[in-house]
Amino acid sequence: MKALEFFDHIVKHPGEYAEKWKKETHGKVIGHFCSYTPVEIITAAGALPFRIFSSGVDISKADAHLQAYSCSLVRGALEDALSGQLDFLDGTVFPHTCDSIQRLSDIWRMNTNFGFHSDLILPVKLIGESAGEYMTAVLRKFKEALEKNIGVRISEEDLKKGIETCNRVRENLGRLYSLRQKNLHVIQSSDVHTIFKASMIMDAKQAAEKLHGLVVELEGELEGELEGESKGDNDASVPERKRLVLSGGLCTMPDIYDIVETAGGAVVWDDFCTGSRYFEGEIEEMNDPIAAIASRYLKRVNCPAKHSGVLSRGEYLVEKVRQNQADGVIFLFLKFCDPHAFDYPYMKEMLEKQGVPSMLFEIEDQTSSEGQLKTRCEAFMEML
Repeated sequence: MKALEFFDHIVKHPGEYAEKWKKETHGKVIGHFCSYTPVEIITAAGALPFRIFSSGVDISKADAHLQAYSCSLVRGALEDALSGQLDFLDGTVFPHTCDSIQRLSDIWRMNTNFGFHSDLILPVKLIGESAGEYMTAVLRKFKEALEKNIGVRISEEDLKKGIETCNRVRENLGRLYSLRQKNLHVIQSSDVHTIFKASMIMDAKQAAEKLHGLVVELEGELEGELEGESKGDNDASVPERKRLVLSGGLCTMPDIYDIVETAGGAVVWDDFCTGSRYFEGEIEEMNDPIAAIASRYLKRVNCPAKHSGVLSRGEYLVEKVRQNQADGVIFLFLKFCDPHAFDYPYMKEMLEKQGVPSMLFEIEDQTSSEGQLKTRCEAFMEML
């Protein structure tokens, strides 16, 4: 499928895509690390919001600035910056999340020269009227700083168009996920993850158009199967796959999807910032676009670096397992990721009370973890 090849090429060559976009549009490229980055405002400014993922190169320069217990995402991203692989950036946004990202911001500012640098200090507690007021105020300040730095004026109409475009991206990603949930054979989990990552790198308008075309094509194939053109997973000779939900802080390792599918599983939902947390929650059309953006970030499922209730993340996970009729949950944490580690005990306990088995695996990088993960995953499938 040509559409999948297009997305795959972008994920494998993100810098090439950004440099080509910059040359063609003469726009600015603003890097960021988190799904709490207001990509709508960056899009409204005519810039490209570029999600930074570690390229996976060997670490040499970054170790001079970071402790050994920093996660592989932080170390890998700094290595890419110091080695020149991110020279196309015109700025970087660091939302207030974990300690490692906050300290990376300081190191990044002192050792790189990408122009615009923003520490986006969003509220940690996301409930209550004051949280909404504070979130809105921070986003307004970010808009003003972005305008000043890249020399543009972001009108209310620009913001509304940016919101509409980003909503289209999220809508089509949601449709893609829904297709996958109901028809496990329609597209592989690994391809879905590739599409998600590419969408976080691409120009939002282009991403919305490409995603819409892909979803329409897949829906057409399913309609053809219903008419008897293909049996797909309805064929009795195809073994039933175990339905799994993934949870954690996975950002840079797509191999897990191939491993799960090879072992006889299928990912029907996830709780990743590079997955459901990225597309869930449409921004409502309101008189105040900034307030509308703030409302979405307050109401969508939060990451472990934010607080919206003592048991909110566990309740969300249990509900998604129920909705998707999942057989089990695999927790995947980047090694040294304290926020996810803090939440794990009570989330595991909540799953156990519902009779849902789970497995925990910590990932340092692709090469050292893949063999162990494959063995553990196969054993988990047999247990299910």
